[in-house]
Amino acid sequence: LQRDAKGQYLFDLLCHHLNLLEKDYFGIRFVDPDKQRHWLEFTKSVVKQMRAQPPFTMCFRVKFYPTDPAALKEEITRYLVFLQIKRDLYHGRLLCKTSDAALLAAYILQAEIGDYDPGKHPEGYSSKFQFFPKHSEKLERKIAEIHKSELSGQTPATSELNFLRKAQTLETYGVDPHPCKDVSGNAAFLAFTPFGFVVLQGNKRVHFIKWNEVTKMKFEGKTFYLYVSQKEEKKIVLTYFAPTPEACKHLWKCGIENQAFYKLEKSSQVRTVSSSNLFFKGSRFRYSGRVAKEVMESSAKIKREPPEIHRAGLVPSRSCPSITHGPRLSSVPRTRRRAVHISIMEGLESLRDSAHSTPVRSASHGDAFAGPGRSGRAESSDRVAVIADESYSPADSVLPTPVAEHSLELMLLSRQANGAPCSIEEEKESEAGTPAAEAEGELRALCPGAGGLGPAQAQQVNKFVLSVLRLLLVTVGLLFVLLLLLIVLTESDLDTAFFRDIRQTPEFEQFHYQYFCPLRRWFACKLRAVVNLLIDT
Repeated sequence: LQRDAKGQYLFDLLCHHLNLLEKDYFGIRFVDPDKQRHWLEFTKSVVKQMRAQPPFTMCFRVKFYPTDPAALKEEITRYLVFLQIKRDLYHGRLLCKTSDAALLAAYILQAEIGDYDPGKHPEGYSSKFQFFPKHSEKLERKIAEIHKSELSGQTPATSELNFLRKAQTLETYGVDPHPCKDVSGNAAFLAFTPFGFVVLQGNKRVHFIKWNEVTKMKFEGKTFYLYVSQKEEKKIVLTYFAPTPEACKHLWKCGIENQAFYKLEKSSQVRTVSSSNLFFKGSRFRYSGRVAKEVMESSAKIKREPPEIHRAGLVPSRSCPSITHGPRLSSVPRTRRRAVHISIMEGLESLRDSAHSTPVRSASHGDAFAGPGRSGRAESSDRVAVIADESYSPADSVLPTPVAEHSLELMLLSRQANGAPCSIEEEKESEAGTPAAEAEGELRALCPGAGGLGPAQAQQVNKFVLSVLRLLLVTVGLLFVLLLLLIVLTESDLDTAFFRDIRQTPEFEQFHYQYFCPLRRWFACKLRAVVNLLIDT
């Protein structure tokens, strides 16, 4: 990769390797040495965006979840989205009832091993798959029962398509949570979905705001503001606090990109957005891709032979080990659970339909951009929707995109297989163990007392210095403009009505004769002295 190569070059190279045409739904994510996630910006140099040393470790994943994944034109695109949602299910980002969980897992089973065969699939064969953070024997029996009796004859492509149709009806479809806190200090997860902005708190969805109701997003330091204009001219401002300023900026940029992608009609409507009302302060960002409507119109024009899909080796799923990828991890005992390693299936098994829950989305979302067709969800946005009996706490979502080294991963797998949950420090180390991060850790270990700023502190100092310089530059510019205006008023012969009215005011006459004329004579005297000195020398 050349030093001046843009992110778009790398992304196009990767999509060409995957034979992928419907590529606008995907992106490349990486983790910096401070364990902060970032999306690779396609208009900037790859090397300049990476704060680590090569080789760089990045992750290809879904960035914008399709409004209707079953309507994607090509099977290769549906397969890649299927892999992403399967990963979301495993990490607890996609939450569902027990019956839905069993059906989704059965679709995965059918797609990976085909029809049930008593000779090949002994009793308990479904337990060799890891579909969720934690399994129960009852759920495994239900998965095997559906796989045996209901899905026989389905091809991998059909099973994946049915999986996508079912997944899109779930409340947490397309959720990539950002951990935050509200004004009361309570933990919450903020997310941007194809249909709007979502806030998940405890076991409830406390806010759902459609994209056409979001009027503005901005951030200051760790504080994120969302301005909402609802029906009857009701305006509210939601305020949340991110763990770090970098996390808050990442949240803001994700919101700007998602709103532009799902809300706008054309990419020509995209505008540069500032995080502050003052043009010399804050961050400026512009979404550089196509919008959802343009992507769907472009997909409809694709005419080629369907590319061959190598399901066993195209994108191996480390996070979802199957029969071909390795044995299922043992569940963590209830008495030894930690906050990081959640047992989400207990909440799935005891989940009941609530009278206050949001209506399930229909299988078709062709009217998602029209608005009136989704009146049921709009009416429910004012209510609190219960999504689970247990708190929504996706362990992997609060951590960086996994870039684990092989040895670290084996160590963590062996610990989990023995029933010992990993600490958050260990998981972060395994999922963000980039060479730069390891080198930085070794350097800090060798020089514990060494002074100096870390990358995050240095970046904050640089931002502060740039902000001060911008303010100073604007101030000097304004003073220069005022000086030019003053010279025009006092020295020029322009006799326009505007200048004449100003010159005739008593205040200007007093300023002109008492201050400006003496100052002009002083400057003229000094200038003559300097000229005479130069002539003499």
